[in-house]
Amino acid sequence: MYIEEKYVVGVDFGSDSVRAAVVAISDGSVAGSGVAYYPRWKEGLYQHPERNIFRQHPLDYLESFEKCVIEALSCLSREARERVVGIGVDTTGSTPVPVNREGVPLALTEGFETCENAMFYLWKDHSAAGEAEEIDRAFSGGSRDYGKYQGRYSAEWFWAKILHAVRTDVRIREAAYTWTEHCDWMVGSLCGRTRPEEIYHSACAAGHKALWHSEWNGLPDAEILGSIDPYLALVRERYGNNPAPAVTLAGHLTGEWAEKLGLPQGICVSGSSFDAHAGAVGAGIREKTIVCTLGTSAVDMLVETSESLQGKEIRRFGGAAEHSILPGYVGIETGQAAFGDIFGWFKRVLLWPLEQSGRFLDPETYHRLCQEMDDIMLAELQRQAGELQDDIFPIALDWFNGRRYPDTDDSRRAVIGGLALGAQAPCIFRALVFGAVCGLKRIVDGFEKAELVIEKVVAVGGISKKSAYVMQMMADVLGKQIEILDADQTCALGAAIYAAVASGAHKDVHGASAHMAAKCVGEFKPDETKTEFYREQYQKYLRLAQLADVWEEG
Repeated sequence: MYIEEKYVVGVDFGSDSVRAAVVAISDGSVAGSGVAYYPRWKEGLYQHPERNIFRQHPLDYLESFEKCVIEALSCLSREARERVVGIGVDTTGSTPVPVNREGVPLALTEGFETCENAMFYLWKDHSAAGEAEEIDRAFSGGSRDYGKYQGRYSAEWFWAKILHAVRTDVRIREAAYTWTEHCDWMVGSLCGRTRPEEIYHSACAAGHKALWHSEWNGLPDAEILGSIDPYLALVRERYGNNPAPAVTLAGHLTGEWAEKLGLPQGICVSGSSFDAHAGAVGAGIREKTIVCTLGTSAVDMLVETSESLQGKEIRRFGGAAEHSILPGYVGIETGQAAFGDIFGWFKRVLLWPLEQSGRFLDPETYHRLCQEMDDIMLAELQRQAGELQDDIFPIALDWFNGRRYPDTDDSRRAVIGGLALGAQAPCIFRALVFGAVCGLKRIVDGFEKAELVIEKVVAVGGISKKSAYVMQMMADVLGKQIEILDADQTCALGAAIYAAVASGAHKDVHGASAHMAAKCVGEFKPDETKTEFYREQYQKYLRLAQLADVWEEG
């Protein structure tokens, strides 16, 4: 008997753009997709890399969300749209925003329209480095160790950004009733429930960034927060609902949004997650599997039962939060603050002479050369690096944007050691790729020494499908087989899976994933002839990391 297909919409907010996928609940096939770039962000507004400031305007999120979802739905007939049963979102994080009593971001209120301090603080905003150190001392120096499950507190996280903002701008301290994560605010906006006392809170955001945990029955204690700054205790007091897993039915789509998007009013809106966590679900994560999302940064995910983690110390290598990836499990988040960004940086360095030639060339020739070199640079570097013999090569640390794990430290910086006059661009590129992969190996080794079993490595993200060179290097250095999946948008797919469960279309995440998760389409196996050579080079990486730590601390 023919049964009409039902659909869910998964929406993935990234650093530069938002992507949407219309997904069939029967088999996970993508019926339509859309992408929209944040217009203000694209213009370079509200970002100052030299000061580690990266802010985003809430209108960028709202306008781009509407545009990409409409594009994704354009392939469906009116009748098919009536069979869309749910919508789910994921975002970057921690990306909080100051809001008023109604839960409206201050940047959408009169007098704050262009105030950067009133906008969303993007995950990679490191302007709160000093505040993070202060918070870390307070959280780890009392009778209770609030860093027990996440490790050293980071400038990328919730409390540090809030503290920095209210110390930097007295107007924000006076006007902001509280603060809301981007993932929570988007869900609240879709449901019409943004007031702090009623808004949904993501277990992922709360656990990993605000340090919510059942061991201390919620957020860190008001007394410890108040000792840092009384304003933080107010944010805790005004937090509202307890966090819940992303499969939670958070509410129903408002009539206003339904009309804008061309969807039925009242369809289910699921809870939310951070992008890489949703991507792990889109990749079909299970126990004993690490899902590596390889983009500008690298975010790696595992899930374990709370029982299996008893007595295991893993905070140096990753943060653990309850229900953050799969409900009923402890989600473990780790990764590197820079991955693809490293290769992008090297490309920009190599293109600098060409960029300066604009004063000597006619505009047409100049733009043509720039475009051609931009298109082929990384591909040619990979090709030539792959042809190099396994001779000793320079060693690079991957801390170009600080060190996320192990031992979180946003102040750490990259180093390239062992350079000689004979080192050409492909040789240096190989060193950068090797260093990025060694950063992952150091994390994996740390987990395995803590007796976490990792039987499968799954890679998703643009690099996994675009760079065979990087993926083969990863397989060789890790000594593990790497699976590549068929989905281009695993994060949006994961958000769609959450929505399928919240809507009741599937009973649980395991059942939904069996039907909808991305499938393996390729593998990279370790080259055993390189094992010993890379093991020796990896030991040099570890020694360089040790020397760099001593130098930074001295």
